[in-house]
Amino acid sequence: MAWPRRVRGRLGIVDGKAGQVKSRGSEPVEVAVTGMGVLTSAGNSLADFWAALCAGKSTAAPLVQVDTRELPVRFGCEVTDFDPVAVLGRKVARRTDRVTQLASVAGAAALADAGVTDVDVARAGVVVGLGFGGPATFENAAVSAATGGKGARMNALAIPMGMANAPAAHLAMLTGWTGPNLTIAAACASGAHAIGEAARLIRDGTADVVLAGGTEAPFTVCNIVNFHHLRALSVRNDDPARASRPFDRQRDGFVLAEGAAFVLLESVPHARARAARTWGYLLGYGRNNDAWDIVKPRADGAGAAACMRLALEESGLSERDVLFITAHGTSTALNDRAEAQAISRLFPSCPPVTSPKGCVGHSIGAAGAVGFAATCLGLAAGQVPPIANYESSEPEIDINIATGQSITCKSGAKMAVSNSFGFGGNNVCLAVRGGERRLSELSVSE
Repeated sequence: MAWPRRVRGRLGIVDGKAGQVKSRGSEPVEVAVTGMGVLTSAGNSLADFWAALCAGKSTAAPLVQVDTRELPVRFGCEVTDFDPVAVLGRKVARRTDRVTQLASVAGAAALADAGVTDVDVARAGVVVGLGFGGPATFENAAVSAATGGKGARMNALAIPMGMANAPAAHLAMLTGWTGPNLTIAAACASGAHAIGEAARLIRDGTADVVLAGGTEAPFTVCNIVNFHHLRALSVRNDDPARASRPFDRQRDGFVLAEGAAFVLLESVPHARARAARTWGYLLGYGRNNDAWDIVKPRADGAGAAACMRLALEESGLSERDVLFITAHGTSTALNDRAEAQAISRLFPSCPPVTSPKGCVGHSIGAAGAVGFAATCLGLAAGQVPPIANYESSEPEIDINIATGQSITCKSGAKMAVSNSFGFGGNNVCLAVRGGERRLSELSVSE
């Protein structure tokens, strides 16, 4: 059942038909990025997010959501000052996990940014990537069950609140869109996979419009302790602001983060029919698997390099046309080294390499979508933001790190690539060309 018109009306969404746009024979329909919404620890608007990336400073801080006094890691990157009630309403906000709340607010922001108002709801879809579902909901339910709560103390809505497809389902109800509704769980590559698969729905003629992205709300005692036992997290409790340092010689693990990022994708004919201005055009989507180890990447970066090559081949352009690379860049020893090897394999003359995780941490299933949004903003600004906390190099990482201040993009074809790699060997690369919109159209704390 779709949400009431008054709820969708707050976002300017109305039911309607915009006609069907299908691919012509084997010629694919181009895909435009017409709206974006981002929620991270760096701010809840595109302008604030971009300003924080350009400042090159970490937003990691002691955690508020979790009692960390007895935990081995006591800091992370939390989203603050967002209001799920404004989008979901008070009743629904009470009955949703934070992972759905983050997705709903970021998704609503992407829709508002795109200005889309009239779509054929049967040809409009939602694709969401995430890593965990609603871990806080399930952890609370497990504690209640373990302490003997079989009756009133148990949350009767724990299953629909915590299930992995809850964010996608709520976004469908929010918009009233009855087209494809997909959830992708590919660990840290989930958000990028969601955007790539959404583009495929448009290219193959299944949909005209797709809201796609990633969301994650990972802060629970179990997640923090288990990531720590994997030796994945930084333990700089005494200096959290300097903990996330992608590709830096002194990195000791990633900084766990929450957040959400969504984009509105449209077929180019659909976008042109409503005179929409774009952030970019998704040209290539590479995806493959290392088939190597459940947590470790291939040390030689062969799978990641092949994935980037797939994205470039689909784009019709070459490595010489890439202005910059938004790396996965987690700040872990093995992943950063393997990604650097992959980049070196494919780019003998390496363009600038950046990673937003130095600033906003690693939001797992949302990270790929956050990186993609940063890439589109970089193209719109003609700038490559620096990697926060990068201070020293190591011999195994011989790539062109963006450090210090933002770098002006070289002249040439305006295309960049965004990498995402995840547990299970998942590799994703998105190749995007810049659009007509510019950063000057935004204002900080808009």
